[in-house]
Amino acid sequence: MSRSSSIAMSQLAALAMGVTIMLFGLITGFFYAYSSSVMFGFDVIDPRHAISAMQGINREVKNLVFAPAFFGTPVAAVITAIILFVCGKRKASMAFVAAAAVYILGAMVPTFTINVPMNDALGALVVPTDIEAARGIWQDYSVRWSFWNGFRTIGSGVALLLAAGGIYFAGYASGFNSAAQAGKAGA
Repeated sequence: MSRSSSIAMSQLAALAMGVTIMLFGLITGFFYAYSSSVMFGFDVIDPRHAISAMQGINREVKNLVFAPAFFGTPVAAVITAIILFVCGKRKASMAFVAAAAVYILGAMVPTFTINVPMNDALGALVVPTDIEAARGIWQDYSVRWSFWNGFRTIGSGVALLLAAGGIYFAGYASGFNSAAQAGKAGA
């Protein structure tokens, strides 16, 4: 590889790592927001309103703003891994592959096998007018859905950390940390 193509690949790798870490951060934050506030808020309001609000969210979350973060994150991680592999950054490449795998297993699989079917079942319900009937439906839904959303939050968070490790390995191996290395040499 020529020096100019090596520089171009390094720049492409830096861009790919930046996009990938941003996507991991966005999707982890999305799941975390539900775990740390949205579901708690829904749990303390009239359960009829909680059911209705969640039905609305579940209908509208399938959009062009959400899709790139949810579906694009593992794709970006794999593309980044390939670029890093071509650049000779094997450890960094493997960290991004691991991040994609953890995200798929820890966030996407539970989404498609548990959370989405639960959302579809909730969406098919007519919101009861009786508050106690609504409370029973909401409590059953909220406890299970929140558990699996917490699982998705942890899974995507671990994937984010693996991607950050990939950035570290790419920087350390390529001399991006030359200032730190120079400081150690002078010590």
